[in-house]
Amino acid sequence: MKNISTPSTIAVGAVEIGVQRLEHGADLPLPQHATPSSAGVDLQAAVTQNLVLEPQQRVLVPTGLAIELPVGFEAQVRPRSGLANKHGVTVLNAPGTIDADYRGEVSVLLINHGTVPFTIERGMRIAQMVVAPVSFVNWRESESLNASMRGTGGFGSTGTTAHADNGQHIK
Repeated sequence: MKNISTPSTIAVGAVEIGVQRLEHGADLPLPQHATPSSAGVDLQAAVTQNLVLEPQQRVLVPTGLAIELPVGFEAQVRPRSGLANKHGVTVLNAPGTIDADYRGEVSVLLINHGTVPFTIERGMRIAQMVVAPVSFVNWRESESLNASMRGTGGFGSTGTTAHADNGQHIK
């Protein structure tokens, strides 16, 4: 039998993140990894009453949490594949980025791309959040760039099966 760790196992190299439960989310559990290998943690809706999301409507859903990320990290708010697949509900600005210096409530911008209304209930898992390191860059202006195999080929230049336009670029 294989040795399987539990979600409560602290991963090697785990990042410690401060989290504050806001009053309207005090009874909801803290985000946790569903399995030992889950990249993200589920975010839950901290709505005070059911919220109906009509087709093509978008809404900012509170989570009842504020976080304190260490400098050098970001949190990405991403869709839950099950909501997208079964209901057409997804995160509109996916992935949404939470910067290390943001201290406000984590909210999720959902949109219903489905054809029927979707009800968001208190405690419903509405998105997932992945914490990742960020790269800081120092821009070095240059008169020219080194050549590469791809060159200036952009959208679809490495091969596609269908073309949405005539290939012209807008300047």
